[in-house]
Amino acid sequence: MNARSAVVYSILRLLAFIVPFSLMMLFPVMREYYWLSAIFAALIGLSLSMLFLRRPLDDVATSLADRRTRRRSGEVADAEAEDAAS
Repeated sequence: MNARSAVVYSILRLLAFIVPFSLMMLFPVMREYYWLSAIFAALIGLSLSMLFLRRPLDDVATSLADRRTRRRSGEVADAEAEDAAS
């Protein structure tokens, strides 16, 4: 798996939550209802990631699918070798 793309995607997702949450915590009303700020920041972060982080998500998903395919093909090759040996 390409670890760099997974790390980049994770950091961008965290920033998509932390930045709106930090901005909302600047308002005194939102400091009192921090849980409401967290909910709004999560919704904003989800929306931002769906709009702007499609390519990093595709990179991570592709590398995970490739890794899984290689693992399965290795298992099939091992099973065929065992069958041939018996």
